[in-house]
Amino acid sequence: MTLPAQTAPAPTGPAPRPAGRRAGGPRPARRAGYLPYLVPGALIFIAVIAIPLAVNIGISFTRWDGVGTPDWVGIAQYRRLFADETFWRSSRNNLALILAMAVIPAFLGLLLAGALFDVVAKRVGQRPANALRAAFYLPQVLPAAVAGIVWLWILHPDYGAANALLRFVGLDSFTQNWLGDESTALLSVMGVLVWIQIGYPVVIFMAGLQRVDPELYESAELDGASWWQKLWRITVPQIRPEIYVVMLTCTVAALKTFDKIYVLTRGGPGGATNVPAYFSWQNFFERSNVSYGAAIATVLTVIIVGLAVLFLRAQSKGEG
Repeated sequence: MTLPAQTAPAPTGPAPRPAGRRAGGPRPARRAGYLPYLVPGALIFIAVIAIPLAVNIGISFTRWDGVGTPDWVGIAQYRRLFADETFWRSSRNNLALILAMAVIPAFLGLLLAGALFDVVAKRVGQRPANALRAAFYLPQVLPAAVAGIVWLWILHPDYGAANALLRFVGLDSFTQNWLGDESTALLSVMGVLVWIQIGYPVVIFMAGLQRVDPELYESAELDGASWWQKLWRITVPQIRPEIYVVMLTCTVAALKTFDKIYVLTRGGPGGATNVPAYFSWQNFFERSNVSYGAAIATVLTVIIVGLAVLFLRAQSKGEG
């Protein structure tokens, strides 16, 4: 008689470990994550920003004309700087440029973005709205030298288009030497900067409007809200992060403005359009007073970093 085969009982102990893996053996190495990708940027930051900044700060504590060995003078350059009326006048001019490059473009950009998004795109079509947005942004694409030369032609006192237009409409008494008169030079530069800068907030704000819930506008329309009420009660609160970004970047750009001043007026006439960035360049290259120019650049850097920190804190509180 053949007995039936008996099946072995199922093991009750712990499951055996896979082959090739021993208990207590070394664990696979953890992935380094994104750290390797940060190394190139960190090296570039150290080489391009950190080291030159440290050298600039060191030079600001010396007396040096760019040749020979610097002489250590401590904070003498900063004492001279804070007593220099030219520096304070250039700083006041820079406040005007912040108005022209940050405050006015942000306000006008908000109005234009709201009009393009809520009026032009709905009544005329998205393509005309996109074309107008690109037209507003075009001055941002132009090199500063090209834009400056064009405006030099427009504002020329003899054959410029601005004075020619005023003469054509019979307003000869309003013709000016726009960039050569101390009373009009700064205002003229501010007008040019508004024209250059206005496209940037328009693009940023229109991008922010894409994420606003359309039902908010529909509900406001049903409640009888006007376009202005929708702009200030819905649009502005919803795109507040974009407003912070525009104000921060444009303010920093205004504080660093050099190329437009160099092309348009070179700080003149009589220092009416001088700004700290150009004043620093003058001491570096025209007057061979390198240590004084370094002190101006260091103070300007501290101001920019301080304003950036304040903007970021205000943004975090607003979002919180």
